[in-house]
Amino acid sequence: MKMFVDRLSLPTELPVDLTAVKQHLRVDGSDQDQAITTMAHTAALDVMGFAGIALLTQTIRVVVLDPSPASYFVLPIGPVLDGEVPTVAVDGSPVTRFTLLPGHIPTIIWDDDVAADRLTRLEITYQAGFGSSPSDIPHDLAQAIMDQTALHYDGRSPMSQRELTMSPHMTRVAARYRGLRL
Repeated sequence: MKMFVDRLSLPTELPVDLTAVKQHLRVDGSDQDQAITTMAHTAALDVMGFAGIALLTQTIRVVVLDPSPASYFVLPIGPVLDGEVPTVAVDGSPVTRFTLLPGHIPTIIWDDDVAADRLTRLEITYQAGFGSSPSDIPHDLAQAIMDQTALHYDGRSPMSQRELTMSPHMTRVAARYRGLRL
């Protein structure tokens, strides 16, 4: 089995409030706003990559070649909100014979006839994220993004590789959102 995952539409909006980030960094004025915005976007990518989540709503495409036979498929990036209906194609043909379990670890449960088929290619496109606004992001994740931004901000001068990694707070918070991957 080989799985390819693409984030087709990364939001351009900053997932945290710039004013809050600047307060966290203890920065006054606006002369560094562009650099801080870039660091906050980078920190958000760090969180999303580490936890396997989408912060703001984005489109995810998953292509699986020779998927393992199973009665379910765990989507690699969550969360998926209630009411989301993914587009699914099996060997190039659209399929609607499944149930989506939304939430933090979104899962597709195949109807018996789909689960019994030997699949060669599975393609799923869906929307993932906590919502379309930074206010939809859980507070602990917003704080983790700000803490990771502070690490980037403080690391602007040369640091050793050991010092410039991931914020311990960010990794602790993001780990709560990581799903079980088999």
